Amino acid sequence: MKIYKVPVKYIFEGAYFIKANSKGEAAENAEKHCSLVMGGYIHSTLPDDDVDWDFACHPEKIIGMVQGPPDEPPLEE
Repeated sequence: MKIYKVPVKYIFEGAYFIKANSKGEAAENAEKHCSLVMGGYIHSTLPDDDVDWDFACHPEKIIGMVQGPPDEPPLEE
């Protein structure tokens, strides 16, 4: 049996609804205060009254090109 490296991207798409005085402030707050940790939850350090979110619970999954041991030819797609 051999080991193969299989690159995978998980893409969660959604939106934060942030109370702010401008688009720039809303974008800055999303960048600085909103995140997601694998195995955890979507969270924010903003006050609960200033932020809400709507994200799918299951991500899109994209499988990249499988890489095998050096002695094996590349997988045909």
